[in-house]
Amino acid sequence: MRCTLKSTPRLPAFSMDGDFIIGGIFSIHYKLHTVIYNYTTKPEPSRCTGSIDARDLRFARAMIFAIEEINNSTKLLPGIQLGYQIYDSCASVPVSVHVAFQLSNGQDPVFYKDSNCSQSGVVLAVVGESGSTPSISMSRIIGPFNISLVSHFATCACLSDKQQFPSFFRTIPSDQFQADALAKMVKHFGWTWIGAVHSDSDYGNNGMSSFLDAAQREGICVEYSEAFYRTDPVSKIQRVADVIRRSTAMVVVAFLSNGEMKVLLEELARESPPPRQWIGSESWVTDPNLMSFTFCAGAIGVGIQQSVIPGLRDFLLDLSPSEVAASSLLTEFWEDAFNCSLRKNADSAKRVCDGTEDLKMLKSPYTEPSPLRVTNMVYKAVYAIAHAIHNAVCQKTNFSTQCDEYIRLAPKQVFTELKKVNFSRNGYPVSFDANGDPVAFYELVNWQKSESGVIELVTVGYYDASLPKGKEFHINRNITWVEGSTQVPVSVCSESCPPGTRKVLQKGKPICCFNCIFCPEGEISNTTDSPDCFPCSRELWPNAKRDACFPKLVEFLSFDEVLAIILATFSVIGACLAIITAVIFFHHRTTPIVRANNSELSFLLLFSLTLCFLCSLTFIGAPSEWSCMLRHTAFGITFVLCISCVLGKTIVVLMAFKATLPGSNVMKWFGPSQQRMTVMFFTFIQVLICTVWLVLSPPFPVKNLTTYKERIILECALGSAVGFWAVLGYIGLLAGFCFVLAVLARKLPDNFNEAKLITFSMLIFCAVWITFIPAYVSSPGKFTVAVEIFAILASSFGLILCIFAPKCFIIIFQPEKNSKKYLMNKN
Repeated sequence: MRCTLKSTPRLPAFSMDGDFIIGGIFSIHYKLHTVIYNYTTKPEPSRCTGSIDARDLRFARAMIFAIEEINNSTKLLPGIQLGYQIYDSCASVPVSVHVAFQLSNGQDPVFYKDSNCSQSGVVLAVVGESGSTPSISMSRIIGPFNISLVSHFATCACLSDKQQFPSFFRTIPSDQFQADALAKMVKHFGWTWIGAVHSDSDYGNNGMSSFLDAAQREGICVEYSEAFYRTDPVSKIQRVADVIRRSTAMVVVAFLSNGEMKVLLEELARESPPPRQWIGSESWVTDPNLMSFTFCAGAIGVGIQQSVIPGLRDFLLDLSPSEVAASSLLTEFWEDAFNCSLRKNADSAKRVCDGTEDLKMLKSPYTEPSPLRVTNMVYKAVYAIAHAIHNAVCQKTNFSTQCDEYIRLAPKQVFTELKKVNFSRNGYPVSFDANGDPVAFYELVNWQKSESGVIELVTVGYYDASLPKGKEFHINRNITWVEGSTQVPVSVCSESCPPGTRKVLQKGKPICCFNCIFCPEGEISNTTDSPDCFPCSRELWPNAKRDACFPKLVEFLSFDEVLAIILATFSVIGACLAIITAVIFFHHRTTPIVRANNSELSFLLLFSLTLCFLCSLTFIGAPSEWSCMLRHTAFGITFVLCISCVLGKTIVVLMAFKATLPGSNVMKWFGPSQQRMTVMFFTFIQVLICTVWLVLSPPFPVKNLTTYKERIILECALGSAVGFWAVLGYIGLLAGFCFVLAVLARKLPDNFNEAKLITFSMLIFCAVWITFIPAYVSSPGKFTVAVEIFAILASSFGLILCIFAPKCFIIIFQPEKNSKKYLMNKN
């Protein structure tokens, strides 16, 4: 059977035979020469145009270096010679697809087999591609043949999907880790309002999608997200640049390849570029070619870990003229680098190379591989494939390792062994997880201007995804920010809401745009950017800033207050006045004016008035369980004792005048013993009422939290309101009865009628306690207690002044009137 390859095979840029062949594909040229076909002749093979990407050429040469190093090793694949076929994809997906088919089927134009067409010279595994989009296309083609594709620079998170790309591996971390690292970096520096630009490719679109998801989880808002590709019309790139210029976001996250970033920076440089803090992905932030844009100084981003490959630099620089002349690709690179021609039909514009050209003196990404980043990913990819082949064809005996170079090795066996590789090379571990990804480790790099004004790439920290959550991110060096500032730039839509306020979202805007509103009365917020305020507990109240709860001010009528001191002073004065009056009466107890007014009841009344004055002191001070019970009961009992004495005196006056009538013997029914019994009876009733009140529901101290929101009032609860009003009602009943009797006796004929004095005193007493009721009910807090004390003192002073003051005046200042004749005079 004869099978014919219809298309013209592409020739590899570099190749070498061996026992086992490894494929490689790199974007060594920037673009592909396009041809418009007329479909009348067989198409010519597409060819690459544009300048050479020196960095990808370095990648290809690093692959050759690694294979040669393995072939010279006595530990890895001893006795086995690895070969390679390395292709240039021209940064073109169609070329990558063509190469993928070729690597899967071989490149012989005709196959002679007994059965179906089969693979001839198929590679066991492939290193590449440099981009995510071509890697996706290649993986779909070679995946069904179980040919492993180990990429050094394809970072799209979509390639971790083993359902679609089962044979894809990579030595560079997935963009999912990079997106998480960038989002955590933005959050770490407090930026919540950012702009975003990304490549309109699989790398940029998937990377930005992962970043936006991670940013949303971190509470970061994106003002704009723009996408473009380097081949887009200039007008579109200008529009993206204008969006960046007009934006309010200070920080721009650029998930771009180095090609798109170069186009964007060139467009921004046409006008005065706006000061922006650039956050870069690993694709461009470590590219030395972009560091000529000085307005990007201060950029920070994630980069692949720096590494050292011993001997690589000498290998790259060790290119002899004959070796260069044998490779059309190296010839093109040499001629472009030194602007001379190695060929005989040299371009007249170029001089002929004279052999004095020295790569060591050339400044190019090819000749300056230190520090190595992505190059090491190529190096590790080759070694990973070599270890997989080693595990498949070599066996370790007691004394040595034996490898079978004649074994018919299938790509599937290498694919199976690749999943299990786990080794270290030059101190850098190599292994793959279930998705074919390595452990993610990034360096945090910063563009810093040196003293000479040149931008240098400085490592300022790292991000290690293998560390516990929250500890992956670490900064160990000072960072230079945009415009050379040492202060972290601010990029927020709205300033943070301080404690004491809450966030209210602005209508129609992202969650990072909000207004700050003070917490309502009684509520606080003690964190920055609090979405809600919460109330203090019942016994706490916010401070003036409303960012903390403090114990409420406890209020009661304290002895330290001016009002309490005044009331206590009057209370003591009243008690002293009652005692002084009693002393005066006792000293003049034999005089007619004292004897005529029932001296026994007078002394008892003065004693009760003294208690009335003193009981007001129990209302001052912090309420306690005993003081609450004492103040109300003492007040009720002493006042009933007082009114009972006044009532007894009133009845004595009435009875005395009734006794003067002919045939009347009423006084024998209301003598001294009956007067004492009357006072005791009326007082006993009040004692009984107070006892029942104290037994069933006594007064008790409470914290009043309702009258004032910001204060606690310590007061005595009545316990039983019925008991309280029964005590007051009983006092009022006696006072009213006494007042009526005094009014009836006020016009009785006598020069000194005590009934008149009692009438005035009871008039004052009743007026005070009638006005007390509304004042007591409406007075707030400690003023309730003050009103009660005032009523006690006013009524007590009314009694002592109206009843005893005129008598004391006569006794002291008008002794001539203190006679029986004067008292009996009926004028």
